[in-house]
Amino acid sequence: MPGHSLVLRHQDGDSWDYAVIQHMGPTATVDAVRPAPSPSVRDLSDWHNDTFVNGPSWAEFTKAMGIDESADKSKTTGPVYVVSVYRPAAGHREQLEKMLGAPPASGDTSVGNVLMQHLEGGPWTFLTIARYDSWQEYGTNQSNSVAATSKGQGGWFQLREHTSFHNDTLTDRIFP
Repeated sequence: MPGHSLVLRHQDGDSWDYAVIQHMGPTATVDAVRPAPSPSVRDLSDWHNDTFVNGPSWAEFTKAMGIDESADKSKTTGPVYVVSVYRPAAGHREQLEKMLGAPPASGDTSVGNVLMQHLEGGPWTFLTIARYDSWQEYGTNQSNSVAATSKGQGGWFQLREHTSFHNDTLTDRIFP
């Protein structure tokens, strides 16, 4: 699906520099006899990790990420995205999926969220992307989350109950 991509740049978190999300439609084919990349292209990076996922339609994805045609561009000039990967604790896959797919809780300042499920590739089961309109909104969200955790409540405790591993990476958008 030409043009159906989102490129995020690492700011803080995992060891990667860029995440490219390429929407391929309802089916995808990998061509095993494809020519090898030229040395100049091949030598641009030292590693990559391709992962196929099942996720929302392109229309739903772009709306949640603030890049659809109807998006108010004045509100999407400095968004922050949090890319998170999760592995469920043994026997907790359904509970984790339900938790990750739930609407944002009270105090959550995210304005768009997507949930994708691993099909092939990386060593995780779920990937989420949360969009915030600004660094300030992200900071407010973190402050709200810490306050709830300090009271012994909130998503932090539920997440620990249902995951064996998770990682969050803060990013900004560089395309589109």
